[in-house]
Amino acid sequence: MSKAIGIIPARWSSLRFPGKPLHLIAGKPLLRHVWERCQRAEKLETVIIATDDMRIANAAFDWGAEVALTSPKHQSGTDRIAEVARKAKKFAFVLNIQGDEPLVDPLLLDQLVRKLRSDRSIEIVTAAHAFQNSDQAASPHQVKVVIDLKGDALYFSRAPIPYPRHYPSAIRYLRHQGIYGFRRETLLRFVKWEPSALEQAEALEQLRALENGVKVHVLVTKHGLPGVDTPEDARALEQKLARAKRTGVAR
Repeated sequence: MSKAIGIIPARWSSLRFPGKPLHLIAGKPLLRHVWERCQRAEKLETVIIATDDMRIANAAFDWGAEVALTSPKHQSGTDRIAEVARKAKKFAFVLNIQGDEPLVDPLLLDQLVRKLRSDRSIEIVTAAHAFQNSDQAASPHQVKVVIDLKGDALYFSRAPIPYPRHYPSAIRYLRHQGIYGFRRETLLRFVKWEPSALEQAEALEQLRALENGVKVHVLVTKHGLPGVDTPEDARALEQKLARAKRTGVAR
């Protein structure tokens, strides 16, 4: 059994951007952009939108998406996808795909699946890319990751890591991209663990895996893709898509 499923958790409530999944960008809901990109991934057997909100569910049904209605009590997207994965027993691998990254790369999704299939020692795989501007690494809103020589995560932090004590120009800061591939059994174990001390300190869920001894492999990509956290981000993305349409170039 080596089938892979992509699950996109989506919720309506957001402090900075209520109703974000259905916000129109270039004439389509943000969530639909994500779903359509996922449909282009060759290694995913199916893609499911997981939500507890009927506004999102009905909209997704209308454009032909498969939808799973989940509990409104979930504290995180990982908890939400685990509810779906618990019933999806024929899938060995589960991709947690962020619903606010409308330019998610289908090739990256395929890479994540291939990595899980090729190395049984890897239980979770994610992605990162180098900051174009190292000054951006100072922002606590940008999550950084440090990896070992094999590409496995040593630590994730909101602080700039590693600290450049002697040679600041030689440091390459890696920005973590919020996308994960899980072995199904690892995902189901993960959501049973209590939030760890490091996770609570940094407010980074992936630290729970490291504290419990789970290997998290990091694929380092050349480029990152913009997410949509605020209405301002949505407007900037719409302008980018409009420029790409005019020039015939889009990522």
